[in-house]
Order: sequence, then C-alpha cells, then structure tokens
Amino acid sequence: MLSNRQLFLLNTAQTSTSPRLIEIEKAEGLYLYGPDGQKYMDLVSGFAVSNIGHRHPRVLTAIRDQLEKYLHVTVYGEFIQAPQVALATKLLEQLPSTLNNIYFVNSGAEATEGAMKIAKKYTGRSAFIAAKKAYHGSTQGALSLMGDEKYKIPYEPLLPNITYINYNELNDLSKITTDTAGVVLEAVQGEAGIRVPDINYMQQLRKRCNETGALLILDEIQTGLGRTGKLFAFEHYGIVPDILLTAKGLGGGMPIGAFIARREIMDVIKENPILGHITTFGGHPVSCAAALASLTVILEEKLMDTVPQKHEIFKAHLKHPLIKEVRGIGLMMCIQLTSFQQVEAVSKYCAENGVMIDWFLHHETALRVSPPLIIKEEEIIAACTVIKQGLDRLSA
Repeated sequence: MLSNRQLFLLNTAQTSTSPRLIEIEKAEGLYLYGPDGQKYMDLVSGFAVSNIGHRHPRVLTAIRDQLEKYLHVTVYGEFIQAPQVALATKLLEQLPSTLNNIYFVNSGAEATEGAMKIAKKYTGRSAFIAAKKAYHGSTQGALSLMGDEKYKIPYEPLLPNITYINYNELNDLSKITTDTAGVVLEAVQGEAGIRVPDINYMQQLRKRCNETGALLILDEIQTGLGRTGKLFAFEHYGIVPDILLTAKGLGGGMPIGAFIARREIMDVIKENPILGHITTFGGHPVSCAAALASLTVILEEKLMDTVPQKHEIFKAHLKHPLIKEVRGIGLMMCIQLTSFQQVEAVSKYCAENGVMIDWFLHHETALRVSPPLIIKEEEIIAACTVIKQGLDRLSA
C-alpha cells in the first residue's frame, strides 16, 4: 500500500521539483501537527491566511451553523444569502464611505482579475501600471501584472499595455498617464521581500491617479485584516484606493476574496452586457460565515492593538551576526540574510526543530515571518531562539 507521501507525489500536480513534503494531520491556534506527533509553530500563517490562528472556535461554530442551513444554492449575485449580506455589511462598516460596494470571489487572483475588468470598463482605457517584483496571483491577467519576466515568458502572450515601475520610486509616477486605466500596487510588497513604501510616495501616487483619472487599485491580499496593525495597510498612509483587493486572511482559513469599490465603479458590470462578471462559487455561504466570524474576532478581541508590540519583540530577539536586517511592518516581516543557501539551511533546521518558516517568490535571500496575530510573547521568543540556533549552525 502506497503512503500518503507517495500518493501525493504520484497523483497531485506538483508546483516545484522540491516540495516541502511535510504531512499535516491537524492544526490548531499557532500550531501544526504531523501524523507522528510532530508539532510545528506556524510562522507563515498559511501565507497570511490564518490571521486569528488555525481552527478558531468561533470560526468553527459559524461554519457548523451554516452547514445546518445551506451550502451552494446558485451563482453569485442572484439570491439573497444572509452570510454574504452580513459579511458585506460588517466589512463596509470598517471602511471609508467611498469603498461601499463589494464583489465576493474565491481568491486573491480572482479579485485582481475582477478589479482589472471594472477598471477598464469604467475608464474606457486599457493600459495598466504595475510594479517590478509584484505578485498579484497566477491567473493570466494577474500574471500579466507580475514584474518578473522569468515567471511570465513560458506563458506568453499575456495581456498587453502594461508598464512596470519601480516600487516606492517617486520619479516613476510620471509613467501614469491619461491612458492608464488602473495602477495596481501592493500596499506593502510581499514577495519582493517585504518592502514598505514611504507615506509621501503613497500620497503622491494617490495625487497622480487623481490628476490622470487612473484608478488606484491597492492589493491588500497579504496585508489585510490586521496584519500590519491596521485592518488594511492603506490606513497607515492617509489615502483611500479606488478599488481594494482582499483575500487570504479574510476567510479565517476558508477560501474567499473580494474586490471593493464605490458603487458607481462596480455598477459597470450590471449592463452592456449584463452579467459582466460572474462566478459560481464566489461568496460561498460557508466561507462568508467563517469570514464574518474571523473579522468579528479581530475587532472584538482587539488583535490589531497587539501587533506593534509583537513586532518589536521579534526585532529585539532577532539579533545575530548573520542577520543583515529585519524589516517590515506589524507581523509582516522578513529576516534578511546573504544567500539562498543560508535561507534554505535555516528553514530546514527550523522545520526539523518545530518552527515552520519560508522565503519569498522574488527574493530568495530572506526568511518570511508572518505568524498568526494571536502569537504570544513567549512563543515569539521561543521561535526566535530556534531561528538563531539555525544561524549558529551556519557560523560553526
């Protein structure tokens, strides 16, 4: 009889030639558990998904309650479904008044695709601006925005009329013109190795979009739902996007995404033609129920209030001769090393010693640190100790 490992390699599509091959049997709170009693502290949060930890009791209760009522009933946008209505209402209450209409989808990539469509139709333009080393998803439209050619060349031709700018570079904002439908930028660049923009840059970006009539589309797929210490990172910059993208941490562990805009922009999909954007499973009632519970936990338990202090605890305990820099915002951080060999070795050591850590798509010389917001001080210190022990082995 074949093992799960053998069946995984045989029957499921592989995304690389060297998968981690760590089997998980259970997850709860901060921890992942293997079938033979292994216990891992999750410093990645399923890539910024499990902001309130794995299998939060209130999320599980919300899922069970919804299972007793109904699952899928029809394509999105046709029937009135209470979980969708409740989630939309609660989320919009937390946002500026100009972000007043939500379209629920299944993922961050789908949110990107939907935002690009409404930007083109609303503005009557076809050109987009994106940043070098950006990541907005792997579907063809989202992939077209990726500013790293090696990931795109095998899948070309992709979307035309996309200009790439250097993130956080004021001079490049002049490339935004009256031909630009939308500027799609991450509120903090994630896969580039956690690049936090200057406040002035973001404000000048907003100003340039206003001047040219281009829509500012902020990707908060990784940054959203409290990870930076605010519900959304744009709150740090004193601006409001025209379209906001969210996913990952929204669902409390269930798949869901959304693009959010003012009603005037969103209304373009209603006619000429009707059903201008449609999804079968977007806004699935179980995912919406889980998302509402997760958002409620973040707000009621004031998890965001603890994020800045936890950030400082990590920085205080991540001091080592091989660490060049610890950068980031809130609990979205990276540990800058010198080489991928160092990153790979430390990551392997951490996994073998109960700490799950990873690196970045476009920046392989740094380790990713994005734990659940519920992580405690003693757990931060314990995780940092293991990371430094891994670094010590490189120095020996």
